[in-house]
Amino acid sequence: MRRAAIERLLPAAYQRAAGPGSVLGALLDVMEALHAPDEAVLADVDALFGPYRTPDGFVAYLTRWVAMDHVVAAPRADAPLPLPMGRLRDLVAHGALLARWRGTPYGMRTALELATGVTGFVLDEPPERPFHLVVRVPPAAADRLALVTRIVEAEKPAAVTVEVVTAPADPPSHPTPPEPGPSGTGPSEASPSEPVPPEPDVAEPAAGVASVRAVGRAHVPAPLPHDPPEEPS
Repeated sequence: MRRAAIERLLPAAYQRAAGPGSVLGALLDVMEALHAPDEAVLADVDALFGPYRTPDGFVAYLTRWVAMDHVVAAPRADAPLPLPMGRLRDLVAHGALLARWRGTPYGMRTALELATGVTGFVLDEPPERPFHLVVRVPPAAADRLALVTRIVEAEKPAAVTVEVVTAPADPPSHPTPPEPGPSGTGPSEASPSEPVPPEPDVAEPAAGVASVRAVGRAHVPAPLPHDPPEEPS
């Protein structure tokens, strides 16, 4: 509050005594200086609660508001975060969506993809083990098993046991050597008169399968066809 606004709230006798160089005038200057930092915060208070606008030091606190503080799980306040700041902001921004789908395959996959930035998590329910879930972690996220385990434990239904395993890496593909030509010294070349077959069309990604951006403002895919159509209870 400015000094002039504070002065107008005083009785008339005090207003006359608050002239330049007076003790009361000096006190009003101090009051204005004390109010300035708080007023600056209140003028832009909505930025504190915006996931992509709040300061870095406030993001971990906002995870408590959307029930995602288990992702941080830091034993000390000064401990480094287990994931990049951009991914933590993504989790806060999609906290309402994750709460709505908690306990479903779509909710668990979405939380894992947002936290790790990796797609390809597979959720299996073995028929010989009812109420048991096997989460297969893609090789790209194998170095973040502790983070994945915390998310899985928080996102799974309470009556379900869970097992987190790492999916085997795909074997490296070896290029096929070109076939030798008629002389046996080099690759054969197609005859100019023979038509070259067209390149096969690249298949479009299936509906609901979308990549997660590296950090910040991630795109969340829609539920897959085999996800439950009804909303979780």
